[in-house]
Amino acid sequence: MADIERIYTIPLSDARRAPRWKRAKSASKKVREFLAKHFKTDMTEIKLDKTINERLWERGSMKPPLKLRVRAVKFEAGGVQAELAQE
Repeated sequence: MADIERIYTIPLSDARRAPRWKRAKSASKKVREFLAKHFKTDMTEIKLDKTINERLWERGSMKPPLKLRVRAVKFEAGGVQAELAQE
């Protein structure tokens, strides 16, 4: 089985339902849930690159982006590594 590489645009508008001071943390969780669903893995096996975290927290915890473009790779061992897609 070969490594699987995909590029996704992840909608993060649901993170706006969380209290204002928890929105960036909620957006991070939404990214993990989205990738877990699409790669059929557990959320514990997903590793987010620091560039994703920096983009989510760029404008503070109260204003995460509404969507995020991510490049994700699933390895044969079962782990998923995600980073920001080059624009």
